[in-house]
Amino acid sequence: MGVFDNIAVDISVVLGTAEMPIHQLLRMGRGAVIELTSREDDDVKILANNIPIARGQVVLQGERVGVSVTEILIRAPEARPVRHDGPV
Repeated sequence: MGVFDNIAVDISVVLGTAEMPIHQLLRMGRGAVIELTSREDDDVKILANNIPIARGQVVLQGERVGVSVTEILIRAPEARPVRHDGPV
């Protein structure tokens, strides 16, 4: 497993999305609230390098916010990147 120690993966958690005109976004100030498409109890999307890998629930542990993984997403073989082991 030591081979994987230095591989960086960008993990993102998506709570929801919103669509608005750019002029409205530019007028927002500190403390503005953006209404999202999801509700409080909806699953969040967990992405690794912008690829969906799991779903989860937001959990609060004291002052900290975390995500509890509830489902691992399995990618179909045709959606996986093509791997080249030898000369092309």
